[in-house]
Amino acid sequence: MNTKAIFGETGWLGRAMTSAVAIGVLATARPAERWVWVVLGAGLLTFLAGTFLMNFRPHWALGLLAYAAISSALVTGVPGSNALVLVLISITDIAVMAHPWRNRPIVAVSIGCAAALGLSGWWWERSAGWYGGQLMWMAILVAFGLNRRQYEVQARQTAQLLEQTQLAQQEHARAAALDERGRIARELHDVLAHSLGALSVQLELAEALLAERNDTAGALDRVRRSRKLAVQGLVEARSAVAALRSDEVPALPEALTALAEQHEKDHQTEVTVTNSGLPRPIASGITVALLGAAREALTNAGKHAPGQPVDVRLDYSKGIRLTVRTPETEKAAGTGFGLAGMRERLALVGGRLEAGPDGDGWLVMAEVADA
Repeated sequence: MNTKAIFGETGWLGRAMTSAVAIGVLATARPAERWVWVVLGAGLLTFLAGTFLMNFRPHWALGLLAYAAISSALVTGVPGSNALVLVLISITDIAVMAHPWRNRPIVAVSIGCAAALGLSGWWWERSAGWYGGQLMWMAILVAFGLNRRQYEVQARQTAQLLEQTQLAQQEHARAAALDERGRIARELHDVLAHSLGALSVQLELAEALLAERNDTAGALDRVRRSRKLAVQGLVEARSAVAALRSDEVPALPEALTALAEQHEKDHQTEVTVTNSGLPRPIASGITVALLGAAREALTNAGKHAPGQPVDVRLDYSKGIRLTVRTPETEKAAGTGFGLAGMRERLALVGGRLEAGPDGDGWLVMAEVADA
């Protein structure tokens, strides 16, 4: 249940209770002059109309409440009139209302009521203490109304801020989901590119064995190895998605060793893995990016330097540095080699990638400064 709709600025229950109090107090009035009943009746009717029009017709409500307050103030000095109750509740409603002119209406009505109270007290020969008491009650109710209005404004601002915060959280969650999809897509691209690259090498060998040597047994062995590579590629793709979703990525040294062993089996070549520095836990995103760079570099080595040894080094001395070195060939000295994708993945984790000739070999270096 919305308690604000019941008790707050827009609450019907609060207004009904205030109206009931006003009617009850006026029912006990015994004014010395009978014509005062006409003023009190008109003031009560305009108050009831004004208080229930506050949210529908605020300008009309302001005029009606102002009339109820000032007209009642003019007869407050009549003994037994009990007109002060209409002055107080009317001026409280005016103070509670949110006006585009801010506090100007309540200031104007307060001045009018103070003047009317002074005139009424003078006409019916009330004391200065009586007049001071009326002003004190009026000031208390005005302060209460203004405080209530401030509370309502803060409540609306808080609700708007909460709504904006929820929208921002939803956008953040959406952005995080899109980022995760992007990470999964990039990793799947790397895994499939590696698997398909190795698969193409095996199929090329099988074709050469059949075309040049008519070696059916050797070609069949390569086809079987190709099938195995295809199955392994699917397993790696599923593992990559599972790892990215749960961030349960294997330790980098062990993962590099497994990658090197697989490359040795697929390409019948030697891969040396060397670790230096003090190994330490690193973020899963960095691990995935460096593994992707190593996988791409090994795939290029299998394509462009088949049968040549590969040297993989992992250094923890300053940040994390991974280097993959292969013998240089004329084809390997060109451009391409998936470097754009590798650079993009490393940039996402604050790393960089360099590739180029290195003495008599070709070097790929991936580095993350702060792991």
